[in-house]
Amino acid sequence: MSVAIELAYLIASILFVLGMKMMNKTKSARKGNRLSALGMFIAIVATLLQIDAISMVEILACIVVGSAIGLYYANKVEMTKMPEMVAIFNGFGGLASFSVALSDYFLRTEVNMESIELVTVISIIVSVFIGGLTFTGSLVAYLKLNGNISGSPITFKGQHPINLILFLGFLTAAFFTVLDQTDPMLIIILIVIALVLGILTVIPIGGADMPVVISLLNSYSGMAACATGFILNNNVLIVAGSLVGASGIILTQIMCKAMNRSLVNVLLGGFGQTVNEAQADGPSITVKEIGVEETAMLFDGVSSVIVVPGYGMAVAQAQHVIRELMEQCEKRKIDFKFAIHPVAGRMPGHMNVLLAEANISYDKLIEMESINDEFPNTDLVLIVGANDVVNPAARNNPQSPIYGMPILNADKARTVIVCKRSMGKGYAGVENELFGYPNCLMLFGDAKQTITKVVSEMKEM
Repeated sequence: MSVAIELAYLIASILFVLGMKMMNKTKSARKGNRLSALGMFIAIVATLLQIDAISMVEILACIVVGSAIGLYYANKVEMTKMPEMVAIFNGFGGLASFSVALSDYFLRTEVNMESIELVTVISIIVSVFIGGLTFTGSLVAYLKLNGNISGSPITFKGQHPINLILFLGFLTAAFFTVLDQTDPMLIIILIVIALVLGILTVIPIGGADMPVVISLLNSYSGMAACATGFILNNNVLIVAGSLVGASGIILTQIMCKAMNRSLVNVLLGGFGQTVNEAQADGPSITVKEIGVEETAMLFDGVSSVIVVPGYGMAVAQAQHVIRELMEQCEKRKIDFKFAIHPVAGRMPGHMNVLLAEANISYDKLIEMESINDEFPNTDLVLIVGANDVVNPAARNNPQSPIYGMPILNADKARTVIVCKRSMGKGYAGVENELFGYPNCLMLFGDAKQTITKVVSEMKEM
């Protein structure tokens, strides 16, 4: 039986790797997802076959209850709330590893009264630290994204020294836990510090950095699962956790590169808070407003269009009406594409998910590096709810907090229309120079309602 179990784990691990590999390409992504799901099913079945401490009825009851809750919220959640959903899932992943580590510790020390091997006790400590930090950190990220607490960086004097002291305190308590495994007070100290550090690590990070935070917390949940695999001596959990941890770190680095910032800079938080009033407000900007009819006429007379989606599109739930706009343009033989910035939205791939939900072909979603050279030859660019990712200050103003961040070169198009509710600033807290450019026109109003009117005008032409 043990050979069969290990063989099943090996097959599951191979399916995980193949599934992730296939997710690199749009055409094979769904098949890769199904392969990964099959691998997880095999791993679960192999694990259930080894259990004898509790009844199968209890296990199945837990599976049914957990699956019912998951299905309910998965069907209920709106696409605009997907970042919050991902954040809370990361938190539950960390909580699961955190709980398993604690249960194993107390089972060994309080119930069985046995000593724990050095590798295992270190794995328990690592799992408690990363799992606890991931859980509370993800809860804070969820509350920030959901608007229950301020999305702006929350900072206070001495914040970083306090974090350092808590971390050193954790290391000290961990050292004594290795020496004296039977003292429950030490493990309680580790629990409290891990949970508090999770809160203090995420509260100074602003909404603009949420894509980085979510991918990093996802990586943490994988690392916690990997540590739990060492606790349980479960090879497939080690492999799966390592894959999630490594891919999450790689994605985090990609996000940081897209913002021209280091991971340390993101984690220190307070992005945009050091900007003085002159830098934040910039020179006085005079904008030119355009109406719905004029916008429809512009679309009717161009040969190429690029849409730049942002978080405002998600808030307005305008992705479906943008698809209708695309259909109207394609009837007129207009080349229509979407320019996707890596950190647009509130989670990695946020814009891709929303546009895919509207049945927009993935082939039309072009990444920043591939589409930036096309802007100078584009007749019309429509910016829907994006701000900092198209701000020319990132190229032109060394005093700007976003200077050096790679942006979409929307300002180089022949005509730019910006669809947004107001002249509000982005999460970086700086004015968008683009709004005052001679080739930029402002289409104010709710994106969904405004573009719906534009599409209606085009239908009547």
